[in-house]
Amino acid sequence: MNLEKVLAISGQPGLYALKLQTRTGFVAESLIDGKKITVGLRSNVSLLSEISIYTHSAEKPLAEVMRAIAEKENNGPAISHKEDPAKLIAYFEEVLPDYDEDRVYASDIKKVLNWYNMLQAKGLVSKEAPAEKKTAAQESEADDAAPAKAPKTADDAPKAPAKKAAPKAKKDKE
Repeated sequence: MNLEKVLAISGQPGLYALKLQTRTGFVAESLIDGKKITVGLRSNVSLLSEISIYTHSAEKPLAEVMRAIAEKENNGPAISHKEDPAKLIAYFEEVLPDYDEDRVYASDIKKVLNWYNMLQAKGLVSKEAPAEKKTAAQESEADDAAPAKAPKTADDAPKAPAKKAAPKAKKDKE
């Protein structure tokens, strides 16, 4: 599940997909109706990939929570976010038993389930873990760890750059 370009915009209903950046903000497309809107830099915008849920041990990324919901529902829709708060809390305890009840409110659970159902309707959630991407730092570490090949013969050895000839001195005419 890739939440890298999925946005929640304060004051706007639903979720949006980031389409392109402009000088004054960016263009986002609604996942509900496909309408495109321009969003200024001063708007309060959250990337879903940056959101975490508090647990007693550590913070759990939203993608992992949604993957747990997808596993529980076999990639199907979750219960409606309009259910009774007690029922939502009981459901969320099944999905994430370690969540911090003091810092995760019923309104947060409603939002997560609403977002999950929106993404599930668009086919953007799955119970499979995403393939690990190598970052530039990881790739450079892999390159550093690889042993350097020694030249086989003198012909294979790297050649030193040729020296430039010294400039000729000009003779003064007397």
